[in-house]
Amino acid sequence: MTETRSTCPYCGVGCGVIARVDAGEVSVRGDDSHPANFGRLCVKGSALGETTGLAGRLLQPEVDDQPVSWDQALQTAGQRLREIIDTYGPQAVAFYASGQLLTEDYYAANKLMKGFIGAANIDTNSRLCMSSAVVGYKRAFGEDIVPCGYEDIEQTDLVVLVGSNAAWTHPVLYQRLVQARANHPQMKVVVIDPRRTATCDIADLHLALTPGSDAGLFVGLLNAIDGEEGDAQQRARDWPLARVAAFCGLAEDDIATFYAWFIAAPRAVTLYTMGINQSASGSDKCNAIINVHLASGKIGRDGCGPFSLTGQPNAMGGREVGGLANQLAAHMNFTPDDLSRVARFWGTERLAQTPGLMAVELFDAIARGEVKAVWIMGTNPAVSLPDSHAVCQALAACPLVMVSEVMRDTDTSRFAHIRFPALGWGEKDGTVTNSERRISRQRAFLQAPGEAKADWWIIARIAEQLGHGAAFAWDHPHAIFAEHAALSAFENHGERAFNLAELAQLTRAGWDDLAPWQWPIDREALTRAHRVPVTPQEHGATPDALYPFILNSGRIRDQWHTMTRTGYVPRLMQHRDEPTVDVSPEDAARLGVADGQLARISSARGLMVARARINDGQRVGELFAPMHWNSCFSRQGKINALVEGRCDPHSGQPESKQTAVRLMPWQPAWQGELYSRDELTLPASVNWWRKATSGVSRLTLAGDKPLLAWLMNHCSSHGWQLQVAQTGERSSLLAWHHNQLMLGYWEGTALPTLAHAVIAAAFESAPAELAERHALLNGQGAGEQVDPGRIICSCFSIGEKAIQQAIVEGCDSAAALGGKLRCGTNCGSCVPELKAMLCVKA
Repeated sequence: MTETRSTCPYCGVGCGVIARVDAGEVSVRGDDSHPANFGRLCVKGSALGETTGLAGRLLQPEVDDQPVSWDQALQTAGQRLREIIDTYGPQAVAFYASGQLLTEDYYAANKLMKGFIGAANIDTNSRLCMSSAVVGYKRAFGEDIVPCGYEDIEQTDLVVLVGSNAAWTHPVLYQRLVQARANHPQMKVVVIDPRRTATCDIADLHLALTPGSDAGLFVGLLNAIDGEEGDAQQRARDWPLARVAAFCGLAEDDIATFYAWFIAAPRAVTLYTMGINQSASGSDKCNAIINVHLASGKIGRDGCGPFSLTGQPNAMGGREVGGLANQLAAHMNFTPDDLSRVARFWGTERLAQTPGLMAVELFDAIARGEVKAVWIMGTNPAVSLPDSHAVCQALAACPLVMVSEVMRDTDTSRFAHIRFPALGWGEKDGTVTNSERRISRQRAFLQAPGEAKADWWIIARIAEQLGHGAAFAWDHPHAIFAEHAALSAFENHGERAFNLAELAQLTRAGWDDLAPWQWPIDREALTRAHRVPVTPQEHGATPDALYPFILNSGRIRDQWHTMTRTGYVPRLMQHRDEPTVDVSPEDAARLGVADGQLARISSARGLMVARARINDGQRVGELFAPMHWNSCFSRQGKINALVEGRCDPHSGQPESKQTAVRLMPWQPAWQGELYSRDELTLPASVNWWRKATSGVSRLTLAGDKPLLAWLMNHCSSHGWQLQVAQTGERSSLLAWHHNQLMLGYWEGTALPTLAHAVIAAAFESAPAELAERHALLNGQGAGEQVDPGRIICSCFSIGEKAIQQAIVEGCDSAAALGGKLRCGTNCGSCVPELKAMLCVKA
């Protein structure tokens, strides 16, 4: 048995974990000594050990869908890249990287693209989540400096959460806030969000404002603050309370309460994330927030500041190395002095002289044929970018698509000409930087599977193929980190806050043992920052009679990005196992949509199918759907098939939060559940949703054309023995071979209610008794079965029916439910739902 300290690979909180490997089994617990989480983990972090299997992994290089040796893959990639560069120039090549990469990988990719290929066309999926925050900080402070730390949340008098459902997206940090508020009951919490989310559970005030109107609220606050005059303050004079109320769709009294609390609070922290950043005016919204902290003096001291929470484990590390196309490296820019400095440090005459293409425009350039080679590393742009159909068309037409990927089959890798097998979490070694500027180690504790390699190693080998091997002759990630740290300190006499000089001389042993380290800033200097004048803008979506709703998108509690890790873990599929769309009760009644009914949501660009959830926390005329589902987990489940690529002109970040759509209820001819030992390729007319189940494939299905006969023919073609039942509106099928259950199918006019645990168990061990097989044909067990209902607590698999029964028996608080059932006692993410169930009972 071995134990290794590492860092969670999910959100930007950057939790420390301890991974234990015992007889090949991996388990994970929180690291009590890590200053980001002090031992607490969310359900995704707790389930990390369940993501380390090799099913579906890419374990060998592939060229044109054929497995090849590393030598052949690298030679082919180098040859094809050289041909494109020689024919069309370096601007015809692009890299698209990821906040999932380690800092060392990121540094290598940025150095190769900007420093030696000679174009700045390297961007990252961080463009989709954090680039507006970067612009806001740079315009205010002159550099991308996050001015806060997590301890500020515990030392403040007022916490404002805006555009952030932290209870689900940053759950461990949210639980620190919950505890801080319990320790300091005088602390006030304001949540600013069009939806009533789980985060509102601790809110003293919830401002359910018009989507996209946040800048108006904060410019109005600036007007209310008696600060020194300047351009920003003068601009704010045009935003009195009445205008703010009309712009934001809020009551004047609620706005006045928020303003009074903020002005009176000795200390205040504003936490903001995608609801602010993912906007066509996201940069201005960020500066509107920063302005009120500057004007009120609530910055540069404990318990104060504008705090942008990063969405990915190393979005900050990517920003530090220059992973965005409009940055150079180490917080340096495309200015003559910085260009000279970086070129001399890298020893290159090929350094890109101008910014490159940002994410949306990069894929537009691929579609136009201007970029002819793209290398995608650790991300899934065919799902995550707006207008995903157009992205897929661009990739399909691109002459050279290379991917470095952990999983063999993703929406993006299906377009790849060359696939490089990359190391995953637990296998790779390096550093990440979290939301509060804290650098932590991700350490390897598993052997590299198959022929998978570290991303930095792959990049260095491609550099060799292109003739630049001497500049990439690293033998270990420590050497890359040392170079990165040295560049941050190079000719840096205090002009750049980002300076890792203290770490540049680390030995390999010192780097191996590196404890979490927060790079320092001069907080007092931040009080003299620049206030940017802001004119609030409405969002760019234009609802009309054809597309009357505004669709919002975001994360759900237990899933991550495009599900290439979390989507295969049964425990993480318990809470929400298929795409949903939240609809207000008023809109549902008007459209005739029932809770749990399927619905089609469409825009001018595409269509998705989701199951309706009637939610009284949803504003009338607005919808919410999760961002995670894709073509590997559903048919017509991609929300970005609907989203237009409108971008902030300063940051290039797309406006993913507001899309004009219509919603129509769909009553299919049938709905069903299909279990099978092997994956089936179903007819194109069938809508399906993959649901992670141990040892067997499970699909939930719906369609208008019959499927039962097709399945019976499929089974008969394999010589399987069939067991069929058809009774009125319901049909079922079992297929057996050598006393093994090969396939089970149940359908009805409504989705059948089944004993899923019994069905999964039957694939492991076939029922011996005839009565059990007859019951199985009905989708049930032979004895009395207890249906847990919808799973509320994923940590301990506690369903709503057990919780409801405990409430009936006298549990009158979330703490009492936790004492009886354990729900809510691990990560705490389900506590808001427990409280909601208690309110319903009350």
